[in-house]
Amino acid sequence: MDGPHKRRTGGTGRILMPGVIDEAERAEPPGEPETGLVPVRDPGDVGDPGTAGRPGSERDEIGGAAQAAPPGVAHSSAVMAIGTLFSRLTGFLRTVVIGAALGTALLGDAYQAAEMIPYTVYELLLGGLLASVFVPFLVRRRIRDADGGQATEQRLLGVVLLALGVLTVVAVLAADQLISLYAGAYTGRQREVAVLLTRLLLVQIFFIGVSGLASTLLNVRRRFGAPMWAPVANNLITMGAGLLFLWAAGRGQTTETVTDAQLTLLGAGSAFGTVAQSGLLGWMLWSAGFRFRPRLDLRGSGFGEAARTATWMLLYIVVAQIGVLVTANVATRAADRATAEAGHAVAGSGLATYKFALVVFQLPYAIIAVSVITALLPRMSAHVAEGRRDLLRADFSRGLRLACALLVPLWLGMLVFAVPGSVVFFAYGSLSPDGARRIGVVLMVFAVMVLPFTLHQLLMRVFYALGDTRTPGLIAVPAGIAQAVTAFALLWTVPARQVVIGLPVAYGLFYATGAAGAALVLRRRLGGMDGRRILRALTRLHLAALPAVAFAAAVVWAFGHMPGDRLPDLLAVLVGGLGGGALYVLAARLMNVPEIGYFTAMAAARLRGS
Repeated sequence: MDGPHKRRTGGTGRILMPGVIDEAERAEPPGEPETGLVPVRDPGDVGDPGTAGRPGSERDEIGGAAQAAPPGVAHSSAVMAIGTLFSRLTGFLRTVVIGAALGTALLGDAYQAAEMIPYTVYELLLGGLLASVFVPFLVRRRIRDADGGQATEQRLLGVVLLALGVLTVVAVLAADQLISLYAGAYTGRQREVAVLLTRLLLVQIFFIGVSGLASTLLNVRRRFGAPMWAPVANNLITMGAGLLFLWAAGRGQTTETVTDAQLTLLGAGSAFGTVAQSGLLGWMLWSAGFRFRPRLDLRGSGFGEAARTATWMLLYIVVAQIGVLVTANVATRAADRATAEAGHAVAGSGLATYKFALVVFQLPYAIIAVSVITALLPRMSAHVAEGRRDLLRADFSRGLRLACALLVPLWLGMLVFAVPGSVVFFAYGSLSPDGARRIGVVLMVFAVMVLPFTLHQLLMRVFYALGDTRTPGLIAVPAGIAQAVTAFALLWTVPARQVVIGLPVAYGLFYATGAAGAALVLRRRLGGMDGRRILRALTRLHLAALPAVAFAAAVVWAFGHMPGDRLPDLLAVLVGGLGGGALYVLAARLMNVPEIGYFTAMAAARLRGS
């Protein structure tokens, strides 16, 4: 069994995640073959939309690339993983800079609402179609058409660019109405600020779309690196705009004191980051040999048939985006109510605090789980083609357990270090240590959602490998209802300033409910989900992490009694993190936890040069 999987992952142990999966597979020989697995449709017709519920510019870099990736994807997976790492880290630094520039009071909330809108409008109306439909559609046409799919690509680009232009103009003109939709509680100067920033940032829709198109065309040409790396340029430019705003306007600006000129500097600078990203991707596409010759003749193009296959995938995306809309409205209304109750602006009670915590929460998934998904998708699709339920089930179980071997200590560490870590990274400029601690408290609640979120994402990829988009779409409906009901219940029952702390629960319910429904369906379809082995692994991983958590908590408590803010918190994170990490690995080795053993065996093999 090693031989075929070696070929599918590139036959090398030099690439971390495919190599670890191979190591785990060698140690877990398969049982009796279970055949008879029948896909709903050809898995090659189904793309991967990523995490459809992401608000704002925190994009999930996997998109349709992994599903489009051919056999022998190991090197591409490594490039994608490293690009994802740099993209997410610079995205995190961008968030830190924006926090320092604007804080978490009304001005920061207004910027976050304005920045969210262009990405959600694009994702809802076009982005989901590109990732889930047109990547696999173009891959097929590139193989089957006599011209290598060139005419199809020219038609797609011509039509989408025209649609993007119209959509961008309409959105800019409708900025006031969009703010009413996403942040209906804003009034007075805060509304004026939000509308101005939204108009400036809505120009991004066209360039977000160009980036999406260029990434799609690069993916079908097996150029996976550029779409992962291009967001780094966007992040760096946006960081520069935030620093320039901080230099020009100074710290502590509010919606009442900030000028339109200063807002234009920040908004236009942020939008230019997206322009640069699209330009970079366009240049990479030109370097790959693509030449654009606009065509608008769609007759016989096959786009209609491709779009019809996306109906259920689009249902999933729409439900997830409604969740984004509900979250934005609840957060902005809670902040408005908190301000009204206090008689002055209350920092840390609205959308900015939620979004900053969300960025940190998504880092472990984006760096670790996305690497697992990228390595697993081609393998799982191959098992479906072979009709092997046992191998598909084993790959899902193996991928989840390997991801959790790293995510278990990270979510527990996030729980312990959320508050001091937030002070270390966020307490600069206009964001006070108290405001940073509020981010940390919200992050503690988010931390509990790391494993349900990851489980849900991996289960969705099993459906995509089966060519089934209907089931994820149907499952999303009750999950979305659970999220919306919980979010509105928080707004009606919890003190206004505490609503933002509960919003991660509503967010997590979408994924927990969806994961429960998906697991029930797949358990019947696959004859089980290897649940006992997964539960046993999760139990042992958490037990192995207990000494590390105790040590880290003691370190945080000890350094918390030192005078000052940033230095004690920094020392707590460094000492507690390094010591806790070493204790976790040691405890896992003493307990013979196999999932950690696969990583250490891989590391030992690399040190031996094998």
